[in-house]
Amino acid sequence: MTVGAVDTAVFDVDGTLVDTNYQHALAWYRAFRRFGIGLPVWRLHRAIGMGGDQLVAAVAGDDVEAEHGDDLRAAWSEEYAPMLHEVQAFDGVRDLLTDVAKRGLTIVLASSGAPDHVESYLDLFDGRSLAAAWLTSKDVDRTKPQPDLLQRAVERVGGSAAVLVGDSVWDLVAADHAGIPGYGLRTGGFSPDELRGAGAREVFESIRDLHDALDRTLLRGAARRDGES
Repeated sequence: MTVGAVDTAVFDVDGTLVDTNYQHALAWYRAFRRFGIGLPVWRLHRAIGMGGDQLVAAVAGDDVEAEHGDDLRAAWSEEYAPMLHEVQAFDGVRDLLTDVAKRGLTIVLASSGAPDHVESYLDLFDGRSLAAAWLTSKDVDRTKPQPDLLQRAVERVGGSAAVLVGDSVWDLVAADHAGIPGYGLRTGGFSPDELRGAGAREVFESIRDLHDALDRTLLRGAARRDGES
C-alpha cells in the first residue's frame, strides 16, 4: 500500500504508553466473578484494547451484555480503581513523543479508556504538553475495534493522513477499518503474529525500539522519502 505524506500520529494510551493491560484483565475478571461468571484471565486479556461497551458482549455474549452490561462496567471501574496508582508510563514515552512532534507530526491520543483514567495517565508522561488533543470513550458512541475513535481523533486535529501506534489487535483492527496504517508494540502482551495478523506494518518490542527505528517508519516526518510504501 502506498501511503501519502503523514501529518498526524495517533497513539493509543492503555498498554501502549502506560502499562495497564494486566490490571485491566484482572479487574474484569473480578467484575465478572461478582455476577457468578467465571472467565479465564487469558481470555479477558485477549479482549483488552476494546472499550467496555464492546468487551462484555465479546467475551460473555449478547445476553450477558443485555442483562448485566452496565453493572459489569461499574463493577470493573470499582475493581480497577485501587490499582490505578500502580500504573506507570513505559520507559521512553516522553522522548518518543517529543521526537515525533519535532519531526512535524501532530500528536493525538486516542483511548477507549475512561476519561478520568486517561487524565491520570497524562500526568505520568506530561501528555498535555506533548499532544495536540486526546480523546476517550466519552467522545464516541462506539469504541475500538470500531473505527469511530480514530476517525474522530484525526478530525479533531484537522489531519489529512495519519498513522497509528497501538499495542492490541483491536487498535490495529480499528485502524484498518479507518484506513489508517498502524504499527504494533508488544507492550500490551500480544504476540508479533497476532499484531501483524491484525494489520501491523511492523511490530516493536518496546517504546525505545520504536524510537530507534523511527527513520524507517511513517513516523519519520519530513525526512520520509516521497513515494515510500
